[in-house]
Amino acid sequence: MALQTDAETTMRRSWAQTLCRTAYWAMAHRSIIIGAGLVGLIVLAAILAPFIAPTDPYEQDLLSTMMSPSWAHPFGTDDNGRDILARVLYGARISLLEVVLSVGLSVFVGVPLGIFAGMASRMADQAIMWVMDILFAFPGIVLAILIVSVLGSSLMNLMIAIAIFSVPVYARLSRNLTLGLKSMEYVEAAVSLGISRRRIMTHYILRNAVGPIIVQSTLTAGTVILSAASLSFLGLGAQPPLPEWGAMMSDGRNYLGLNIYMSLFPGLAIMVTVLGFNILGDGLRDLLDPRQ
Repeated sequence: MALQTDAETTMRRSWAQTLCRTAYWAMAHRSIIIGAGLVGLIVLAAILAPFIAPTDPYEQDLLSTMMSPSWAHPFGTDDNGRDILARVLYGARISLLEVVLSVGLSVFVGVPLGIFAGMASRMADQAIMWVMDILFAFPGIVLAILIVSVLGSSLMNLMIAIAIFSVPVYARLSRNLTLGLKSMEYVEAAVSLGISRRRIMTHYILRNAVGPIIVQSTLTAGTVILSAASLSFLGLGAQPPLPEWGAMMSDGRNYLGLNIYMSLFPGLAIMVTVLGFNILGDGLRDLLDPRQ
C-alpha cells in the first residue's frame, strides 16, 4: 500500500513538473502560442467549413440580398443573397491553398538556387544573383500583375506569379546561409574527406539552414495572403463565383454605403490570418535564434 502511494505521489509530481515546464515555456514564447493559435483557428475553420457554414457558399437567394447579420446569417448576405459567413469559411481554404502552393513553389526553386550559388564558382554565383537582382528590381505586386497579365487571370496563375516574385527572397537567404556555413569546420572536414558536393549541400548545408528558412516561410505567408487578396481585388486573381477574400472585398466596395459587411468580414479574416502568421514567424525567429 505504501509503495502504491509513493508511486502515485511520484506520478503527480511528474505531471506537476511537466505542467510547470509547459507553462514556463508558453510564457517565454508567447508569440508562438498566440500566432499558432490564430493560424490554427483559420486552419480549423477551413477544415470544418462544411459543418460550420450555415449554407452552401454558392447558393443564391435573391429574396434575401444585402441582409445585416442575424441568427440565420451571422455575417449577413451579399448582393446575390449568398451567406457571407459560408463564403468567408470556404475562402479560408483558398487562402491556405495560396500559401501552401506559393510558398512551397518559391522554397522549392529558391532554396536550391541559393545553396548552389553559395557553393558554386564565382561566375555561376554572379549569374544566378544577377537574375535574382533583376527580379528584385520590380516591386513584388507590380511583377505579379505583369505575370498574371501575360498568363491570364486565374487562381493558379496568381499563385505562380506570387511564387515567382518570392523566389529571390529564398535564393538570397539560402545563399547567405551557405556562405556562412561552408566556412565551418565540419563542412571543411567533409570537403577534405572527399564527400561529394551534393551530399555536403543536402546533409551539411541544408539541414543547418532549415530553421531560418522555416521562419522566412511563415513571414512570407502573410505577404502571400495580402498579395493574393490585392490581385483578386483588382480582378486579376480568383474569378467569380469563387469565395476568395480579396474578390469578396472587391464585390462589396460598390455597396459600402448599403452593406459594409460584404467587405468588413473578409477584411477581418485577412487581418487575423496575416497577423497570426507574422506573430508566429516572430516567435519562431526568437526560438530558433542560436544567440538566445
